Amino acid sequence: MKIAGKTSPHYRNCNLTEAMCGIEITVRADASLDIRGDKDDSFSRGYICPKAVALQDIHYDKDRLKHPVRRTQNGWQPIGWDEAFDEVAQNLKRINSEYGRNSIATYLGNPTVHSYGALLFAPGFIRSLHTRNRFSATSVDQLAHHLAAYLMFGHQLLLPVPDLDRTKFFLILGANPAASNGSMMTAPGMGRRLQEIQQRGGKVILIDPRFNETARLADRHLFVKPGTDVLLLLALLHVVFAEGLTRLGPLAAFTKGVETIGNLVAEFPPERVASITGIDSDQIRQLAREFAAAESAVCYGRIGVSTQEFGGVCQWLINVLNTVTGNLDSSGGAMFPLPAFDPVTAPESVAPRGSFARWHTRVRKLPEFAGEFPVATLAEEILTEGPGQIKALVTHAGNPVLSTPNGRRLDRALAGLEFMAAIDFYINETTRHAHIILPPTSSLERGHYDLAFHLLAVRNTAKFSPPLFEPDAETRHDWEILVELQTRMEHDGVFGNLVGRVGRKFVRRFFGPERILDLGLRFGPYGAKLNPFSKGRIEPSSPSSAKSSVSSVVKGLTLRKLKQAPHGIDLGPLSPCLPARLRTSDKHIELAPEVLVKDIERVKTKLLGDASPHSNGNLLLIGRRQLRSNNSWMHNTERLVKGKPRCTILMHPLDAEKRDLKPGQNVSVQSRVGSVVVPIEISEEMMPGVVSMPHGWGHDRLGIQLEVAQQHAGQSINDVTDDLTIDALCGTAAFNGTWVAVESA
Repeated sequence: MKIAGKTSPHYRNCNLTEAMCGIEITVRADASLDIRGDKDDSFSRGYICPKAVALQDIHYDKDRLKHPVRRTQNGWQPIGWDEAFDEVAQNLKRINSEYGRNSIATYLGNPTVHSYGALLFAPGFIRSLHTRNRFSATSVDQLAHHLAAYLMFGHQLLLPVPDLDRTKFFLILGANPAASNGSMMTAPGMGRRLQEIQQRGGKVILIDPRFNETARLADRHLFVKPGTDVLLLLALLHVVFAEGLTRLGPLAAFTKGVETIGNLVAEFPPERVASITGIDSDQIRQLAREFAAAESAVCYGRIGVSTQEFGGVCQWLINVLNTVTGNLDSSGGAMFPLPAFDPVTAPESVAPRGSFARWHTRVRKLPEFAGEFPVATLAEEILTEGPGQIKALVTHAGNPVLSTPNGRRLDRALAGLEFMAAIDFYINETTRHAHIILPPTSSLERGHYDLAFHLLAVRNTAKFSPPLFEPDAETRHDWEILVELQTRMEHDGVFGNLVGRVGRKFVRRFFGPERILDLGLRFGPYGAKLNPFSKGRIEPSSPSSAKSSVSSVVKGLTLRKLKQAPHGIDLGPLSPCLPARLRTSDKHIELAPEVLVKDIERVKTKLLGDASPHSNGNLLLIGRRQLRSNNSWMHNTERLVKGKPRCTILMHPLDAEKRDLKPGQNVSVQSRVGSVVVPIEISEEMMPGVVSMPHGWGHDRLGIQLEVAQQHAGQSINDVTDDLTIDALCGTAAFNGTWVAVESA
């Protein structure tokens, strides 16, 4: 393995999670790596989590594929790259010709967003298939955020994030940022950041069905019944409007629908929702008053509110609460980052604004968002016969068998596909069904820039990470694989192949990821060029604008300048930018989009009406984030799975006593779709009536080649989550709040 460039030490961002932690790597004489936090990193300031140290385990993993393989009756056999590319293209073209273009589906997994090359080149390959059956991890956990942003601000990537470094009141719903370091909110070193809020006289309040790691750092924790956060948010807004606590400030000049919101929340006083949510009405009123009176405040909600039956409405109401209390686009509130490479001002062909319900799935008629269908429908679209039935699938860096609801059903569906190809370097629970696997290089063998997470960061920074190792001559980067497949799909015959070869060489030499990144930086808000796709450069627009300080830090940002700053470049704190950055047609905030307002009727019917579900003695199952786990393939590194088993179910002592269950005992967890057997942990950190399991486990399937993970198999929570329980508004799987029966195994 050749080392690329100067290596002692090597600086880069860890790309295993959203946190963008800067790390310092030293290659030892025995080729092992010393990985530690980079104390000079402009953003993470030396923070590092255990996952970053495991980068070397993934790179050196003996189970990691480095060359294409074909599945045969005698097992997996290595094949050449050209043969693999040709076989994939030929099968996809055959199926397209025989069954129609929508007979092919694509799925992009979570790690796709951690590779800027894949982000830039996956859309071109997908377009070459001309299929509407596009799926991704977006509808597993974050679609609600994008839907609210698109409907309110005009662009799916205009995602407000907490201005953590200046807020005085941080209200957290359904999240555990101390373990995640900020999902949909990039903020490394979250423990330190929460303490800093308190040190400047602020408060941290957590509302969650579990007293989690973040709760231990918070000033106050309140239990809430899973799936009822929407009622809590409506009640908070009721108090704000009823007691005259609204203060839009400068937002009033370009915000529509305030009166509509006031009328909407009038029928949700705290007394009406208290018994349903589990939070006392006096506590709700106190919380609303404290939030509205704070010098600066921000409400943030994540997985617990995003992946439930009312996730879309919840994320909308969080934005509304921040807006009507004057905490949107305001210091210490919810603000919009201004990244150096700015997709929001890019042309539609590069970063679409979004779309909603232009077409619907074949079987359940669920709406598309941004050209993708909810992944909760993937299995039924494969298994249900008729025109448009999915016959082939191409996955990139995904393991939906473990990460999507009713995983066993999807497992069976994938086994029946006529053809499947996977761009992945593991034979996992999903890719074991592939006919061809095309493995990309590891993250240490390619350059890295966080295209997505600078859009979510709590401070504006920029950093490029060069490759540490030179890839072997016979390996391919993910973007090269995508380009090869695209050109084979777009060209036929001798002449077509010639055109394709010339095109591939041109892209590699003149228009690869680094060239696109450089152009994006040059035409970005800190670059030397005026962005031809925006009406002038988008700069912070308040009197306290950071424009002057930014220009003093960097003038004419280019990739070359970024490479000369190994610890990254600090571009300053988040700054007000509205209405200039809005992408709505009239440059106004749509506070009350019609489709979201109408969905409140479903809330009333489901949670307040006669159709309100009853437990029948069952419990509500929620997920659980763990610091040493994120994606399922991280369980194949010994340093992240060692110690006591972590795939357990947490239960409150009262619930355990009713079922005569003891700590460490194996219990059966059963739902409509299936059952699993896991050890039980009994703890008062759980809300009575609620149990919790972590995600990403379940490495007991036959045919996978993940030796360490198989030794710590655990059980998949998604073997009991229900693919029919969704957010009916947008189709997101409702992972949190699954009714389960738990009994001795």
